[in-house]
Amino acid sequence: MNSRLIRETSPTDTSVPAANEALPAAAVVDLTDNRLYIHRELSQLQFNIRVLDQALDERTPLLERLKFLLIFSSNMDEFFEIRVAGLKGQIALDHEMIGPDGIPPKRALAEISEIAHRQIERQYAILNERILPELVAHGIRIVRRTQWTHKQKLWVRRYFREEVAPLVTPIGLDPTHPFPLLVNKSLNFIVRLEGVDAFGRDSGLAIVPAPRVLPRLIRMPLEICEGGDNYVLLSSIIHAHAEELFPGMQVLGCYQFRLTRNADLTLDPEDVEDLALALRGELYSRRFGDAVRLEVADNCPKDLIDYLLKQFGLTESELYEVKGPVNLARLFRIANNVSYPQLQYLPFTPVLPKALKHAEDLFQVIGKQDVLLLHPYESFSPVVDLLRQAAKDPQVLAIKQTLYRTNANSEIVDALVDAARAGKEVTAVVELRARFDEESNLTLASRLQQAGAMVIYGVVGIKTHAKLMLIQRREGSELVRYAHMGTGNYHTGNARLYTDYSLLTSDEALCEDVHKLFSQLTGMGKVLHMKKLLHAPFTLKKTLLELIARETTHAAAGKPAQIIFKVNALTEPKVIRALYKASIAGVQIDLIVRGVCCLRPGVEGVSENIQVRSIIGRFLEHSRAYWFANDGEPQLYLSSADLMERNLDRRVETAFPIEGKKLQQRVRNALELYLTDNTSASLLQSDGQYLRPAVPSGESARDVQTELMEKLCGAGSAH
Repeated sequence: MNSRLIRETSPTDTSVPAANEALPAAAVVDLTDNRLYIHRELSQLQFNIRVLDQALDERTPLLERLKFLLIFSSNMDEFFEIRVAGLKGQIALDHEMIGPDGIPPKRALAEISEIAHRQIERQYAILNERILPELVAHGIRIVRRTQWTHKQKLWVRRYFREEVAPLVTPIGLDPTHPFPLLVNKSLNFIVRLEGVDAFGRDSGLAIVPAPRVLPRLIRMPLEICEGGDNYVLLSSIIHAHAEELFPGMQVLGCYQFRLTRNADLTLDPEDVEDLALALRGELYSRRFGDAVRLEVADNCPKDLIDYLLKQFGLTESELYEVKGPVNLARLFRIANNVSYPQLQYLPFTPVLPKALKHAEDLFQVIGKQDVLLLHPYESFSPVVDLLRQAAKDPQVLAIKQTLYRTNANSEIVDALVDAARAGKEVTAVVELRARFDEESNLTLASRLQQAGAMVIYGVVGIKTHAKLMLIQRREGSELVRYAHMGTGNYHTGNARLYTDYSLLTSDEALCEDVHKLFSQLTGMGKVLHMKKLLHAPFTLKKTLLELIARETTHAAAGKPAQIIFKVNALTEPKVIRALYKASIAGVQIDLIVRGVCCLRPGVEGVSENIQVRSIIGRFLEHSRAYWFANDGEPQLYLSSADLMERNLDRRVETAFPIEGKKLQQRVRNALELYLTDNTSASLLQSDGQYLRPAVPSGESARDVQTELMEKLCGAGSAH
């Protein structure tokens, strides 16, 4: 690793600004003191940095390291489109919202800009100085214009003239051709010209939008290359032939740039009569929201940069000069190349638990016992197979299901369509407003409606994020219910990439609770009492606070007390304060928080008994679990909800109990593995830094995902 990378990946680089202020003494602690809270957006940025750090981990196969670097790009795009855009919007509307951390939006934006500039520069340094040279060593090349051979130049010229030029629309800038409205995150070029065109125009500037229908990365034919996989960037092709777009003019310079816009939807459900129709209109406007970031090639002259900034109403702090392609996410084509298995993770085959291995009738198995699945190590297929069996079973009368992020052509939707066409009562609660999946959800909703299913769009103003399926089946003279509850979405692709839990059950009380929740979603009426299920926005937060308080009481009475939470994010102030109180009372608290965490652990007299760790590895950690020691009678819930205000107060979420010592112990054992991970884990410090734990001499390296794969799937390879 070169000195530049070493310097820029040092712990001081990831500290949260203002975290070094003196924190309150324990004797006079005020749990609302803003120094006890980390700013949400700054914490999100730290998560993105931890993802980028994976690109430097040489224990990870090369193409997987490239993927982490590209995921960082995608994450940063969304960060600017949503989080930065939100802060800018608050300032523009003079409606600044200050959270428990006390940092106003203007200060937060300044700190974000400083950190983001440093990390994006580091990202390109990692790409250019580490990843690309290592790819070349394995025969994978992105061939630059200066490296093209004569044969390659001829091929590129032909490709440009046949495939690119017919689709390009160069736009000369003059009074009748004002600066064009550019699509969010599209690739564009600003071109400096000299000369007078056929109409006597000589503005000297033009914009060339790259055709969105063309691939950004093109593989060159083997016959013009010397072995390996050789790619050329569309930006290089356009750049090399820019003069052909302006016949008779001289191109003095051609520079790529990309604009990031506000992509959050501003739909107000209160003012909408038809949510689906209104959402279709909003999806178009997302492409042309307010500008929030400008990326330009680092060789672009300052006068052209200033011109672009002025056109988009941006300042220099919102400018990112990059040494490479302005949209690195396009390199996923290389990262996903299956021709290099030695540069990728070993394949694995998800397994089935013993109870399901030879089961022909899933209803019979689930009728006798609850089945708990841990994805992706254990297959998601039983969930799909249960739905398929229900669609074909003449005894099944009704199916109800929530759909949040589900591909319109997925096996789940296929089974629901088959069930509806078979005459069963199919009800789908489709959440149209799942960010960046709105279009897919509109498509699947239409498909289900055409098949005869009843499609409900949830509750006005509250997203339906719960993961529930309910099947009603006639068995003899009785109607018997079967349910699936999960921590993840009904998406078979994600089930191979995300860690999540699934519970298949016929527990009468739990199934009755699921039935009641569907009744609340589809009909109208007062809050229905649930026997076992916790549900937001009604009982989930209240009960969690009570369970934390109960653990606090046990600790105050001198009893052993422990809390383990595994979530994607922790931002809810009341939950954080409750955890601080529990820590002060002596409760041992272990928090496994993949992403945003606004709680500060390790503060003297406040959170000394709290440890926060983030796990980033091959699979996206997505499962949510709440475990309480409860004086020797452990209580465990799995949930669709993170510990955020939006999840607990403004969403329909569920937390379902895991009962029985055997299933509880399964989850507890997995949680223990997370707490002993010393390879993929980063520990949150009281100043907001995340540090990798050092492996003590004599101890072996432990990686929770590897251990779970070996335990559940064998050695982690295909079999």
